[in-house]
Amino acid sequence: MTIQKKHRKPLTVDDYVEGVLSGDRVMLARTITLIESSAKKHRDLAEEVLKRLMPHTGNSIRVGITGVPGAGKSTLIEAFGSMLCEDGHKVAVLAIDPSSSVTGGSILGDKTRMEKLARNPKAFVRPSPSGGTLGGVTRKTRETMLVCEAAGYDVILIETVGTGQNEVAVRSMVDFFLVIALTGAGDELQGMKKGVMELADAIFINKADGENKKRAMQARAEYNRVLYFLQSPTEGWKPKAYTCSALTGENIREIWEVIKEFEEVTKESGVFEKRRSEQMIEWFDWMIEDELKRRFFENESVKELLPKLRSDILHANISPTQAVKKIMEIYDQHR
Repeated sequence: MTIQKKHRKPLTVDDYVEGVLSGDRVMLARTITLIESSAKKHRDLAEEVLKRLMPHTGNSIRVGITGVPGAGKSTLIEAFGSMLCEDGHKVAVLAIDPSSSVTGGSILGDKTRMEKLARNPKAFVRPSPSGGTLGGVTRKTRETMLVCEAAGYDVILIETVGTGQNEVAVRSMVDFFLVIALTGAGDELQGMKKGVMELADAIFINKADGENKKRAMQARAEYNRVLYFLQSPTEGWKPKAYTCSALTGENIREIWEVIKEFEEVTKESGVFEKRRSEQMIEWFDWMIEDELKRRFFENESVKELLPKLRSDILHANISPTQAVKKIMEIYDQHR
């Protein structure tokens, strides 16, 4: 006796759009999977879905969160996200996972670490593979963020892997950038790159509980001294350092109070909308570069010539400069 497999009917643009707008978490996840797909057959469908969802986006506060390993980012995000859900907000957490260098797959550890928040009906936790590229973060995460907004999530938290480049990419797509630090200020200041601190709209020193509390207060003073001399990434806003404890819940609400104050100040000055407009243009410019790169490497003549040119470079038969000139000539002839 043979069992015939049931073939699931392909979803239409209407199916995806209606599912997202109704807040269906299963359809939201499937829409994001569609957007993340690199397959040619999914590209046009994903573009049409996004086009239909765009009028329903933009109604959230977008928060980027980073921190050195061991700072307790995921624990803090779970405590913070759970508090916001209790207050009636809908929270989407997009955790950018480092992709495996061997398989190319995502480690996807954050959904396990945020198990309680992931089960909350008012939350949506989506570990998203970075693909090992800055471009992967920029395009996939931006589009996922917009889909979550269309689904009614009014707080979007984007956690980065903490590799430097990702922080810059995330800063370019969020309203508020939060850095989570540790209590050992002396060592921590050495370990945290100045560039990351320059992106911060606020620094929260986590694990400020028990015997660590005194050290956390000292760390806060040290961070504030450093922040005083750094130029603020946001016009009209002066970043400060604070202490909190994801373990006890102390000062977790203060994170939201700082974010709301930031939103009020920047909206009143016009900086909030100006930043969002600039980010959309940056995204547009980057997408042009990304599309040109994709078309170049998908060109059949380019694919055919690349291995030979790489071999010629390795054997010193041609310089990289000459190889680039040659392959661009081929591309121009056959595009």
